[in-house]
Amino acid sequence: MQKILIVGAASAIAEAAARRWASGGNALFLVGRNAARLETIAGDVRVSGAASVGVFAMDANEVAAHPAMLQAAEKSLGGLDIALIAHGTLPDQKACERSVELTLREIGTNGLSVVALATLLGERFGKQGSGSVAVIGSVAGDRGRQSNYVYGAAKGMVGLFLQGLRNRLASKGVQVLTVKPGFVDTPMTAAFKKGALWAQPDDIAAGILRAIGKKRDVVYLPGFWRAIMTVIRHIPESVFKKMSL
Repeated sequence: MQKILIVGAASAIAEAAARRWASGGNALFLVGRNAARLETIAGDVRVSGAASVGVFAMDANEVAAHPAMLQAAEKSLGGLDIALIAHGTLPDQKACERSVELTLREIGTNGLSVVALATLLGERFGKQGSGSVAVIGSVAGDRGRQSNYVYGAAKGMVGLFLQGLRNRLASKGVQVLTVKPGFVDTPMTAAFKKGALWAQPDDIAAGILRAIGKKRDVVYLPGFWRAIMTVIRHIPESVFKKMSL
């Protein structure tokens, strides 16, 4: 049985991951902003077979609340083996272009709050000498594009931070996994037109669990996004800046 913390547990991908972990008889601690929604998910994963389920209502932007949340998670679970950081928002790029306040708020949610949590978890797992920190980033963090560069900048910061954290903790037996999904059909992307490149939350969740089990460092989900982003990263800037992406 593994003891698993999920921050942003009400997100579609995290909820799907929770159900998969629950079916394996693992113990879960779910964190999110909406207490009522957390209780609903907790009931579902109990039915799915979770050994135990704890909940904690918290806005991830409240960095001062992170230590108390982790303490509650460890008390509820009796330790900690895996932490999945899955919270985030999808900002309105055009609105961000008109507002410094909104831009900084979105970078705080998608970037700084994640860095804060990963810092605490890295220190905790480093002392323990084991554990896995998995963070849902995005392919958007691989290159700044005019259509979503505020979101991409936050995810890029997270990716670079995790790279350094991974380098620091590898010798201590701690896995730091960066998850880079492409387009995912979730409530957050409900307004977007869907196509062949879109994936379902449960498929992404299955990929996350596999990557953790295989002790991967970085995983693109679905896997074809690795090839797509390799091409995009290598387009010369003189050409890329003229493209509408």
